[in-house]
Amino acid sequence: MKYSQAGLGRVFVLRLENGEVIHEVIEGFAREKSITSGVVIVVGGAGKGSRLVVGPKNPEAVIIEPMELLLRNAHEIVGTGTIFPDNKGNPVSHMHIAVGRRRWTRAGCIRRGVRAWLVAEVVIFELIDSTAKRIKDPVTGFELLEP
Repeated sequence: MKYSQAGLGRVFVLRLENGEVIHEVIEGFAREKSITSGVVIVVGGAGKGSRLVVGPKNPEAVIIEPMELLLRNAHEIVGTGTIFPDNKGNPVSHMHIAVGRRRWTRAGCIRRGVRAWLVAEVVIFELIDSTAKRIKDPVTGFELLEP
């Protein structure tokens, strides 16, 4: 385990509009408000055509090949994530959500493009005095959190 300590800064409440791509809006807002680190909560709806990363095809493979889930209809969502800067100082979100419709529920990462359906409510808790950042891992190719 690796860790660092941070403090709590500003808190922002956002309402995304129908069709907006959740991670793009959050990262754009973070740049606009100079939020480099934070914690994110989202609740609302995901629209038809949204895409989730739902795991690697083979978790033992050297090269990770992600699996993708395409939402063919609107779904309820709830999720959480983080914002930390990449090696250039840009705020990058990492969020996972659970999506549900009737008795069917799945979870995954929103990086492939989850669009708000009607509305998505987002709360961002800014972290201050954080030294954590996302560093590209040469083995996996992922930008991993380095606290």
